[in-house]
Amino acid sequence: MLLALESVRKRFGGVTALSDGNLSVEAGQVHLLMGENGAGKSTLMKIVAGMIPRDEGRMLWRGQEVFPRSPSDASALGIAMVHQESLLCPHLTVAENIFLGREPVIVSRRQMVEHAARLIREYGFPLAAEDRVDRLSPAGKQMVEICRAVHNGSSLLIFDEPTSSLSLDETEAVFRIVRDLRERGMGVIYITHRLDELRAIGDRVTVLRDGATVHTSPLSDVTTGQIISLMVGRPVSAIYSREALTPGKPLLQVEKLNSAKVHDISFTLHAGEIVGMAGLIGAGRTELCEALFGVDPLRSGSIRVDGRPVSIRSPQDAVRAGIALVSEDRQRTGLALRLPIGANIAMANVPAISPGGVLNLRKQTSNAVHFIDKLRVRASSPRQLAGRLSGGNQQKVVIAKWLFRGARIFLFDEPTRGIDIGAKIEVFEIMHELARSGAAILMISSEMSELLQVADRILVMRAGRVAGELPGRTTQEEIMHLAALEKTA
Repeated sequence: MLLALESVRKRFGGVTALSDGNLSVEAGQVHLLMGENGAGKSTLMKIVAGMIPRDEGRMLWRGQEVFPRSPSDASALGIAMVHQESLLCPHLTVAENIFLGREPVIVSRRQMVEHAARLIREYGFPLAAEDRVDRLSPAGKQMVEICRAVHNGSSLLIFDEPTSSLSLDETEAVFRIVRDLRERGMGVIYITHRLDELRAIGDRVTVLRDGATVHTSPLSDVTTGQIISLMVGRPVSAIYSREALTPGKPLLQVEKLNSAKVHDISFTLHAGEIVGMAGLIGAGRTELCEALFGVDPLRSGSIRVDGRPVSIRSPQDAVRAGIALVSEDRQRTGLALRLPIGANIAMANVPAISPGGVLNLRKQTSNAVHFIDKLRVRASSPRQLAGRLSGGNQQKVVIAKWLFRGARIFLFDEPTRGIDIGAKIEVFEIMHELARSGAAILMISSEMSELLQVADRILVMRAGRVAGELPGRTTQEEIMHLAALEKTA
């Protein structure tokens, strides 16, 4: 046995994150760790990786009890972790991040770059060793994290949502790495919320719910439906289904929009509808949202909101027009992680809680309580820091911020990236309620199955342009036909 965790417990103040964590991992095995956000998966893995100490229980490494008190301690044992949210140094290059903390005593910069380039080529990642990390996409940063962990030469590698922001080709490259590590006799713990990944790489599965281990078995012994039921604590006949609403009046009309990265974009969003946007990574989906939100300057074209022409030259202009952006990278551009939930919710509408220009903390708190209850945010109090929330609950706080602002047009960019099945359903339900209340929604997702479940119709982008439009009841093959082919039929 490579790793064994027995009755591990962890509390943060008055909140119990782990009440009974149990896990055993063997060498040459890919062990899936499943559970909703807040179930305790990340806490358990941070204990293994030496990032936080356990309060009770035992951690056995090759049969001996150990107490890793830092990532360096875990690394010395042979344990490394690839984090879902980047922990890289953004001002350093790809090569410098790969070797950070593990630099040889004497090495030239040229040798370091060459070594990093060989590692990148070995796994087929579209990276350049001398690129600065702060200029990479979330997918690029994730690939650097993987290279860094693989380079460490560990015996146990923990993958925390490694493919949440990757394309299909990049995801397959991660699978090749995982299979290669298993063939080399390494142990792998793999956390994912993508249910279609389970059978591709998993050997065993452990499910956590509400801080406790509720199931462990060979993956072949359980169905995907049983795993979902174990995660959420109730039978689940279908992941999600939505009754379409009757579209209302046009809320957002975009005509021949051009920026540096998108070209000749025209479409309309109606009140009460959810329009999906598909496309491969690099197709221009995020860039379109950023142009509509005033992040990227527009070169030409027109935008109408509720029938009136608007000029959007900055995010402030977009917010005043009633447009909200729920960005792909919620931790970097959606939240202030070191501020409490209440301050984050109020951030886009400070005057509403500042009568006479003086911040009313009581009003801020009562407002936060309202949205915490409305969106079912799992938090100890409105004073809890946003950075301490799970991914799904962080996403709800971002949505709450825009609800408080009174936005009517929502641009959701990968709204379910890195959140569990239960939280996904809750986000979909929130989007449906927004549409029911008369909002218009544009939803970008790299998971075509999500678009087919949620969207009334689907726009497909390719090379910065809208390649075509499909009804919501289409197929993944038709979406890929438009997204991948050089010419449409």
